[in-house]
Amino acid sequence: MSAQQQQTRPIRVLVSKLGLDGHDRGALVICRAFRDAGMEVIYSGLFCTPEQVANMAIDEDVDVVAMSLLNGAHLTLFPKVARLLKEKGADDILIMGGGIIPESDRKELEKHGVTGNFGPGTPLPVIIKHITENLQQKRRK
Repeated sequence: MSAQQQQTRPIRVLVSKLGLDGHDRGALVICRAFRDAGMEVIYSGLFCTPEQVANMAIDEDVDVVAMSLLNGAHLTLFPKVARLLKEKGADDILIMGGGIIPESDRKELEKHGVTGNFGPGTPLPVIIKHITENLQQKRRK
C-alpha cells in the first residue's frame, strides 16, 4: 500500500482478547470509541491465542493491534504477539496493550514493542491520541 493510500484510508485496528480472559466490557467500550473516532475496528472475540491474533492482524491488514488482558498473563502473551508479528514481517503494525497491568511491568512490555499499556480509567481520548501520534511517526519513517 502506498503512503498516500495509508493516509487517506481510515486507521484499521484489531482489538483482541487473549488467553483465558473472558472479561470483554472494556474491550467493547474501546471498540466503540475507536469506531466513533473514525477508525475501522475488527474485534477478535474472546479467548484468542497469540498466533490467532498475529494471523488476524496480517489477514485484516491492520495498522494497530490493541490487546486487552485482565488476568495477569500480559508479560507472556503480549510479547508473544509482538514476536510473531515481527517474525512474519509485520513489524510496521503498532502494538499496544491495556488492562490490569502493574506499573512495574510496563517497561518490560515496552522492551518488546508493546506501547501504551493503559490501565482502567484511562480517558479514551488519551488512547486514541496514542494511536494517531504513533502511526504518524511510523508513517514518516
